Amino acid sequence: MAVLAVPALETAGQPATGTKLSMVVFSGDMDKLIAAFIIATGAAAMGMEVTMFFTFWGLQAIRKPVRSGTGVFGKMLGLFLKDINGVGPSKLNMGGMGRWMFKKMMTAKGAASLPELRQTAIDLGVRLQACQMSLDIMEIKREDLIEGVEDVVGVAAFLENASQSTTTLFI
Repeated sequence: MAVLAVPALETAGQPATGTKLSMVVFSGDMDKLIAAFIIATGAAAMGMEVTMFFTFWGLQAIRKPVRSGTGVFGKMLGLFLKDINGVGPSKLNMGGMGRWMFKKMMTAKGAASLPELRQTAIDLGVRLQACQMSLDIMEIKREDLIEGVEDVVGVAAFLENASQSTTTLFI
């Protein structure tokens, strides 16, 4: 079992409860998704209310390992989209060797895998939201998403939530 390092539950003697973090997850790169889930789980462990809004390539983090698409372009895109186990790093992917290498290095160091980080986020109550427009454009159906995706929403719903957040990130 991998170890997930979680920041201390207090900052300067004061718990972080009552604060909100909103995050746009646009990237589907392994390293950026790892960073997004580490930040989200750390914030949730500190008592923050966390919402992750997955859009475009970021949807790969919350997709089931299924092919998607109904039209020609959607089916072509569905061939290239991965699920969380198939995403590669933003640099040095080397035809999949980079993904394999990073997974080996993470295991050797006892770091949580990307699927484990995602599950930890779900277990800590992080709200996972999928962008309705991105799903429509990329021809991904709601049923192609994992359990744990709380909502399929438009940008207005995300912006309403983000406007009430103390921190908003774009990854």
